[in-house]
Amino acid sequence: MDEQKRPKKPLLFYYAITLGIVMLLNLLVFPALLKSKVSQVDYGTFLRQVEAGKVKTVEIQETNIGFIVEEKGKDKLFVTGKMDDPGLVDRLYKSGAEFSQVIPKEMSPFMNFILTWLVPIGIFMLLGRFLTKKFQNALGGGNAMSFGRSNAKIYVHAQSGKTFADVAGQDEAKEALQEIVDFLHNPKKYSEIGARIPKGALLVGPPGTGKTLLAQAVAGEAQVPFFSISGSEFVEMFVGMGAARVRDLFKQAQAKAPCIIFIDEIDTIGKTRTAGALGGNDEREQTLNQLLAEMDGFQSDKGLVILAATNRPEILDKALLRPGRFDRRIPVELPDLAGREAVLKVHAHNVKMGPNIDFNAIARATSGASGADLANIINEAALLAVKLGRKRVLQSDLEESVEVVIAGYQRKNAVLSDKDKLTISYHEIGHALVAAKQENAAPVHKITIVPRTSGALGYTLQLEETEKVLLTKEQALEKVIILLGGRAAEELALKTVTTGAANDIEQATKIARSLVTRFGMSEEFDMMALETVNNPYLGGDTSLLVSAETASRIDDVVLGIIKDTHEQALQILKENKDMLHRLAKHLFEKETITGEEFMSLLAE
Repeated sequence: MDEQKRPKKPLLFYYAITLGIVMLLNLLVFPALLKSKVSQVDYGTFLRQVEAGKVKTVEIQETNIGFIVEEKGKDKLFVTGKMDDPGLVDRLYKSGAEFSQVIPKEMSPFMNFILTWLVPIGIFMLLGRFLTKKFQNALGGGNAMSFGRSNAKIYVHAQSGKTFADVAGQDEAKEALQEIVDFLHNPKKYSEIGARIPKGALLVGPPGTGKTLLAQAVAGEAQVPFFSISGSEFVEMFVGMGAARVRDLFKQAQAKAPCIIFIDEIDTIGKTRTAGALGGNDEREQTLNQLLAEMDGFQSDKGLVILAATNRPEILDKALLRPGRFDRRIPVELPDLAGREAVLKVHAHNVKMGPNIDFNAIARATSGASGADLANIINEAALLAVKLGRKRVLQSDLEESVEVVIAGYQRKNAVLSDKDKLTISYHEIGHALVAAKQENAAPVHKITIVPRTSGALGYTLQLEETEKVLLTKEQALEKVIILLGGRAAEELALKTVTTGAANDIEQATKIARSLVTRFGMSEEFDMMALETVNNPYLGGDTSLLVSAETASRIDDVVLGIIKDTHEQALQILKENKDMLHRLAKHLFEKETITGEEFMSLLAE
């Protein structure tokens, strides 16, 4: 929901300004305009004009006398004050002027009642209604009686239009959800045998894997209404509003059953309830309690199914996950190699692609990418093709878009000295040369020393030929050796070290520490679990489960792994020192070389 911008000053301030302007116009401007047309004279002048026969018309009012005098063929209007003059009527009669006295009109009692009572009351009612509406909009919109109404967006099949054909790379999740679709189509088949369809299914996975798209696809396949709402929309500044919205949501859904309720980011209201007052939240806990009660209060045979999505399942309340509420937990993981290729093809369906597009190569280059990342890669490639004046997307556009998503755009205006370029060349060739000498390392696909907007001054891109599910200890150590090959090349060729290895050192240390603390691949600690992953779907932060003394010993073991792998990287480069100099000079001159070019030079 968009935030409403509040005025910097109260609304009454602007009413006061408007009223002041109107009063000034009535007091100063309008009288001045009228005064320019009416001339004021004394009573003696009026009598002389009457006696001279120049006055044509006279109108006697309660406090003044208005009269018209003809001067030079034009009528002019004058006014004078009214005097106690009993002979005035005789003078006017003798002069032949037309004269009359204004008869005061008395207002009828009905009009007096309207103007005195009804009009002011009506003005105040309209003003109050206007101010109330402004106040409610500032609080989040709606009328005062709709605070407890659900803000769920309702989609029918024609509006969503999503089916399982629009979802790729999630075959297991689609298979698990197909049963829900079948139940919504034919619930009698399940009730006849005595089976009870799950009330709710929880979609769990990293961001961007397509949890919301899967829920929409289920509704599209079943051709039933789809209620979509985010967990944050239940939480309001007023205690009890979230619970009221939950009640209203289920009331609307039951009226439209069979249908699907989808609650995105359910962890917002579904966090584990705390016993202490310091960590509690009355509004969120009331909302959660109401959700639990509503899920217990309906029968699944009515055709009402609840889908929810989260990327933090470990913090959800146990009562929410028990059988009878969210019976099923459906993982929506990052796609594998075949899944990434299928996702790329789905998103490329509406994009004009050139001939001979190799989606498999792009899929191999994007290990660990989510569906949203892959969609972004296709879009970046299309934008690049337009930028270059092409009508279709080529393979080169896709490859460049992968690098844009991974490392950022090229910094074409970055000026590097020859000394820095040579250092970066040795660094990147160090990575590539060490990788080429490993048995299990992925082939080198591209080496470049062109700076990128992510801060990388260059990079060496390796592509796995097949998807790897497990990683052996030897393969993990080879990764560490490759990461430390850049710094080793600097030490060997330039007799110095630079700050360019910061990211390599961070990644190498992370792998080495994981070998010791999580994977049980060290002799000192054997298979003892030393740390735990706090949030596997959002960054994978870890926490040590050991004493300070054991933590110090872990540091020593990790340092030993780093030193051993560093020495191995140095040894490989020493054995291929001439090749290191030749390849670094070639990269320095060309700035970017392909994996095939690198391997052919290495073979020579």
